[in-house]
Amino acid sequence: MTDLRVSVWRGDESGDQEYFDVPRKENQTILDVVTYIQRNLDPTLSYRYACRVGMCGSCAMSVNGVARWTCRTHVDKVCDTDELELRPLDNFPVVKDLVCDMQTFFNKQKKAGGAFQGSKSRDDGLAIIKPDSKGRMAVDKAIECIGCGVCYASCDIIKWNPDYLGPAALNRAWTLVEDERDTRRVDRLRAVSGDAGCHACHTQMSCTQRCPKLLSPTHSISGLKREVTRAALKGEI
Repeated sequence: MTDLRVSVWRGDESGDQEYFDVPRKENQTILDVVTYIQRNLDPTLSYRYACRVGMCGSCAMSVNGVARWTCRTHVDKVCDTDELELRPLDNFPVVKDLVCDMQTFFNKQKKAGGAFQGSKSRDDGLAIIKPDSKGRMAVDKAIECIGCGVCYASCDIIKWNPDYLGPAALNRAWTLVEDERDTRRVDRLRAVSGDAGCHACHTQMSCTQRCPKLLSPTHSISGLKREVTRAALKGEI
């Protein structure tokens, strides 16, 4: 196997690319490449990872210009040549090297009403949601989002409008709008109805195309658009 010529972003927002030669191996993931650089070539390289099995999403970064989980992305699948470019996720402030500041991303989930608010206490019986209920079926896949930020990094609307809540926050809002146990439906619809909310989405579907868990934030946002419109016609928001 030949060596990979790996270009890695170093520094903060005003940093630059630095090149490393990494041995190319069979079944090698992008995370394997980054780990090799940190352990063998430059111990000062900063990046995030935790589970290594596609459950936490913390290893996400830009690979040859596309946001991906690096632990589940094999070099042979994304690299036809022996050159590889690694950068921090787009649309996020850079802390250092491949590490992004996720604070704004999570703040937007809060702004979109991403916290569940029920009416029962721990002393009440369990609220049972049938798997074939209309609300559960509408959001069945959407609840699997782990907040990795790949959809947010892939969204062109955020590049144009930094205030846009983004696909992950709106996807989360959709799951709660359709949750019959939640008591803040109208407040949540009001939160996502502004200029930076669901109607700011241009349905380019970059978020859906790039989601590593094969979810469709585009579908969730479309659902929010319908419910916001219905609520507005009823005078609820």
